[in-house]
Amino acid sequence: MSQAQLPGVGVSPGRASGPAVKVTESISEPATTPSPEDPHAEAARVAPAAQTVAARIEATAATASGDAATILTTTAAMAADPALVSQAEQLVTAQRIPAARAVYEAANNFAHALTSAGGYMAERVRDVEDVRDRIIAELLGIAPPGVPVLTEPSVLIARDLAPADTAALDPDTVLALVTEEGGPTSHTAILARSLGIPAVVAVRGALAFEATAVAVDGDAGSVRAVDPDAPPVAAASSGPAEWNGTGATADGRPVGVLANVGAPADARTAAEAGAEGIGLFRTEFCYLDTDDEPSVADQRAAYAGVLAPFAGRPVVVRTLDAGADKPMVFLSPESEPNPALGVRGIRVAFDRPDVLDRQFEAIVAAAADSGAEVSVMAPMVATAEEAAWFTDRAHAAGIPRAGVMIEVPSAALTAHEVLDAVDFVSVGTNDLAQYTFAADRQLGAVATLNDPWQPALLRLLSTVGAAATGKGKPMGVCGEAAADPQLARVLVGLGATSLSVNAGSVRAVGASLAGVSWADCAGSVRAALDAPTARA
Repeated sequence: MSQAQLPGVGVSPGRASGPAVKVTESISEPATTPSPEDPHAEAARVAPAAQTVAARIEATAATASGDAATILTTTAAMAADPALVSQAEQLVTAQRIPAARAVYEAANNFAHALTSAGGYMAERVRDVEDVRDRIIAELLGIAPPGVPVLTEPSVLIARDLAPADTAALDPDTVLALVTEEGGPTSHTAILARSLGIPAVVAVRGALAFEATAVAVDGDAGSVRAVDPDAPPVAAASSGPAEWNGTGATADGRPVGVLANVGAPADARTAAEAGAEGIGLFRTEFCYLDTDDEPSVADQRAAYAGVLAPFAGRPVVVRTLDAGADKPMVFLSPESEPNPALGVRGIRVAFDRPDVLDRQFEAIVAAAADSGAEVSVMAPMVATAEEAAWFTDRAHAAGIPRAGVMIEVPSAALTAHEVLDAVDFVSVGTNDLAQYTFAADRQLGAVATLNDPWQPALLRLLSTVGAAATGKGKPMGVCGEAAADPQLARVLVGLGATSLSVNAGSVRAVGASLAGVSWADCAGSVRAALDAPTARA
C-alpha cells in the first residue's frame, strides 16, 4: 500500500507508536468429512471440550477485575452454554459430521441469531466466534488463533479482537490496538478504555497496511506509518482517575454519573466502580434463552438481582426492546423486509400490551424487594402520542416516574411535545446516530458516521437539551458518547443532567466533570456545534 496514514474511529484516548504485530485470523473452517465411525462417541467429545475452554476463560477472569472480569465471565458462560453443546451434539449424530464441524455450524447459528437481533446483541457476535474457535481448536488439538506472544512492546493490528484476548493484554507490552472492525460499543473499545490502551477501530485496510511500525492516535482516530528504527513510545499512564464519587462539576452543579447494565454481574461491577445509580438497565437478558415469556415471578427475581446493589439509589429500567429484529418466539413476530425499521421496542407493546403490563408488575415487585428507586423508560419512541401512551400506562401500574428514550430523529425534533408527556428523557446516542446517518452501527465500513462527535448528532442533542431545560425536566444520555470524558463535558453543556456509561468509564467521566465548571461545559458547546466535521 502506498498510503502513509489510515483513518478510523478513536475509541480509547492516547497516542503510542511501535512495531506492528498482526493477529491471526479466525480458525479455518473445519471439514465435513470424514464421517465418524461412532457418531455418539464423537458427539460425546463436544461437552468436555467446551468445559475445558470455559474453565480456561474463567481462570483468566479470576485474575481480572472490572469490565474485563465481567466480560470474561460472560464469555465463559457462552462456552459452557448447554444450548450450544446440545445443538452441536445433535448435528454430529443427525448429519454424521465431525464434532469440530458441528460446533462450527451450531455456533454460526447462534451468531446469526445475534446478528438478526441487532443493537447490543449483535455486538456479541465476535464473542461467539471466539468461543467457537477455541472449542474447535480443543477438539482438533491445535493452538487457537489469537494474540501471539510479544517479545517487545508492540502495536496489535487485527480484524477484531476477542474479549478473552483483549482482557488478557498487558499494557506494558501492548502499546495500542488497531482493528478493521468494531465500533465505540464493541468489547475491544470497552476493554481498551478500561486498560488505558489507545485504540482505533474501523480502520479499513489495516491488515494490508505495509508499515512495519505505526503510530496510533486514539483521540484523532488515525494510524500512520513511522520509522521502524525509532524506539517504541508508550502512552502516558495517568493511573486510575481521581474522583470523590459525587457526580458534579467543579462549581457544584449536580450531574449523575450512572452505569449501563444488562445482567446482575454488570450491576455488581458498576457498583464497585462507584456508579451513583443505573441509567440504563437492559431487560432483554431475561427473555433471550427461552421460547416462552418468563413468568412475572421469574422476571421479578431476575430484575431484583440487578437492582440489589443499588438499594436506595436511582435505577432506570428500559422495558423490553424486542421485535422482528430481536425475534422472540412468544411474540410471534412476522417476517419484515427491514427489521431495523419495523415493529420493535414500544411498537411491540402496542400489539401486546399484556406483555408490557406483566413486565411493569415484575418491575414494581422487584423495586420493593430491592429498595432501589426505580423509573421506567420505553425504547424506540417516535412521537409524543406514543410517549403519552407509555407514561400513562406506567403510572397506572404504580410506577411513579416514566420516560422515553430519544433514539429516533423524529423524537428529537419534537422533543418539546415529547417532554410534555413524560417525566424525563434519555438519549440513546448509538441508535440515534445510526438512524440519523442511515449507517448500521455494526458495520465497520460506516463506523465514522456513527462517531458521536458528528456535528449533526450534536445538533439534535442540542435540540433535546434546550427542550428539557425549558421544561425543567431531566435529560440523561446513555449511549457510548457519554463514556468519552471530553465529550461528556459537551453533553453536560448541552443540558444533560445525568450520564450513563459502561462501568470501566465511570471514574474517568466523573473525574472529567469534576475538573471543569458549568461555564466551561457551556462554553465548549458552541465550538462543538459549529465544527464542520467530527474530526474538527
